[in-house]
Amino acid sequence: MRSLTVCAALEPEELRRLADILQNVRMDAGHTLFAEGDAADALYNVTSGTVKLYKLLPDGRRQITGFLVTGDFLGLAVNDSYAYTAETVTSASLCRFPRKKIDALLEEFPKMQRRLFSMASNELAAAQDQMLLLGRKTAKEKICSFLLMLSQRAARRGHKENPVFVPMSRADIADYLGLTTETVSRTFTQLKTAGVISLQEGNKVLIADIDAMYDLAEGA
Repeated sequence: MRSLTVCAALEPEELRRLADILQNVRMDAGHTLFAEGDAADALYNVTSGTVKLYKLLPDGRRQITGFLVTGDFLGLAVNDSYAYTAETVTSASLCRFPRKKIDALLEEFPKMQRRLFSMASNELAAAQDQMLLLGRKTAKEKICSFLLMLSQRAARRGHKENPVFVPMSRADIADYLGLTTETVSRTFTQLKTAGVISLQEGNKVLIADIDAMYDLAEGA
């Protein structure tokens, strides 16, 4: 797990200094880590579980902007308050770093600063990928792309890539992909009927025809 986190670039003594300021946080599913508009007084690294990030639109609708898993970083803020809400999808463990203290360490440890910049760049790339999903793909293309993203993310973390673990609800998936819950459920059923996927126990989706999944994701 360490190789995926902000700690990856640090030497033993630097790790010790970082450990001195961190707090371990454990939360059950469905709990809010911080809310949009709260004072941005800490940064977090996910060490287990899944966390969703979302914003509420003025009319009350919700837009989920990302699902974070082991190794992902959250809490960066341009201003003094968080621009989004972070809520656990599953039970989760995180490292919490007080913002003032980690700012001081970043000045002292350039390697950690570069690592944090790299992680922020990855977050930007993920946001750009989501813009493509929301703007240019059909419902079926979105669902297939989403499942492939989860599979590839699991593989990068040394986990089994198929079946795909899908801990989020259909409503969460809908709010991430810009669809209705009914459309998400109907599309899963269509993919199952076509033999592209099968639904398994434990919130897992088996990709039965990987070639068809890639073709559908790309609109072929």
